[in-house]
Amino acid sequence: MAVQARRRASAPAAPRYTEADVRAQSASRNEPEWLLESRLVAWELYQDMPMPGLTDEEWRRTDYRHIRWEEADQLIPPNGATVDMVPAANRAPVEGEHEGGQLIFVDGKIVHFELAEELRQQGIVFTDLLTACRDYPDLVRPNLMTKAVKPGEGKFAALHAALWTHGVFLYVPPGKVADLPLHVVMYNSHSGASLGHVLVVLAENAQATMQVEYASPAMEQQSAYIGATELLVGDAANLRYVGLQDWNRETFEFSYQRARIGRDSQLDWIQGTMGGKLVKAYMELELDGKGANGRMSGFFFADGEQLFDHDTQQNHNAPLTTSDLLFKGAARDQTRTVWQGMIKSLPNMQKIDGYQASRNLVLSDDARMDGIPGLEIEADDVKCSHAATFGTLEDEPIFYLMSRGIERPTAELMVIDGFFDELLQRIPFERVRERLKDAMEAKIVGSERSY
Repeated sequence: MAVQARRRASAPAAPRYTEADVRAQSASRNEPEWLLESRLVAWELYQDMPMPGLTDEEWRRTDYRHIRWEEADQLIPPNGATVDMVPAANRAPVEGEHEGGQLIFVDGKIVHFELAEELRQQGIVFTDLLTACRDYPDLVRPNLMTKAVKPGEGKFAALHAALWTHGVFLYVPPGKVADLPLHVVMYNSHSGASLGHVLVVLAENAQATMQVEYASPAMEQQSAYIGATELLVGDAANLRYVGLQDWNRETFEFSYQRARIGRDSQLDWIQGTMGGKLVKAYMELELDGKGANGRMSGFFFADGEQLFDHDTQQNHNAPLTTSDLLFKGAARDQTRTVWQGMIKSLPNMQKIDGYQASRNLVLSDDARMDGIPGLEIEADDVKCSHAATFGTLEDEPIFYLMSRGIERPTAELMVIDGFFDELLQRIPFERVRERLKDAMEAKIVGSERSY
């Protein structure tokens, strides 16, 4: 029998969802009517948009047509998941023995929840997003995909708004401080589709620290994570936010992440990417208020055949605002990484200070890393700069360490650790820093290890 070669389709296939799926998911969760209505509006937007492809500027370096939607779009059903399925390292408190709160999902189902009484007494709300939609509609409805990530931003944003499966909601009232960190784990034990959401709302003069982790064990079938993160930082508020991703090597991630930063407020955002087969992540800072300050720190390590595409934006929407972005990454084997960055100021937004840098370490001949910084400045009294650098392991520091009796593999590990140390030190939890260091070293020596 003759074998006929098949050409890859020129246009990406789409997930096989219908409006009936949207209605069925909402009904199965007994969602409020306003939430169903918002999902259906998003579904209409989704239907009207084409799938993004290589002819779109933002996607021309990221070909995801090899995704098998017949596997990856199957929504993961309730399956008796328990907290014991989550690795102990992910479940452990990020700092000390106690946390302000912990929320663990397995396959979209809540398997563990706790909130410190001292935080509850301050009126701090930390709960799963569906519960928040039912119990705190006045807090959720005005903020859920209306100010930060919006359904109309893209095909996957609209799909997420129509079908998100689970999520977390944090609200800190005016003048209140969450002294203990909040910790969220989203863990998938089965293959298929999950659509997680993070919504953080800090009112005026509020403070909080939060870490969200994403992980899954090795699987044979493909999965898709279509996520959204919304960080709303009110005037004079202060948020430290850490996101860590370690999906398995058959997961495709499509995510939108955006922060809105108010007057005289501070956001320190750290994002780590280690897992996934393909990652397309939009990450944006919106500096909305005079005196707003946003720092975004990203690190990634790609090996095997992973493809990471980070698209960052620093939008100065008010004068006297400051943004500082630093991404550091390493790539080995046949990987491909892309970082595309943009600093943008609106007209008359004077006295802004924007900086972005991409530092890349190429560890093999077949790896490819692209860094594409950009400026779009519409004001004339600004301080903005950008840089992208690429390098390999230099012999001089390695030989220096070897001259002190250190074997070459260990010397190379030490040099790579030093490259990432600046970013790892920005993570406020020593226990988490050590975990990430171990994960990176496992990639360097070619073994698999989860966070």
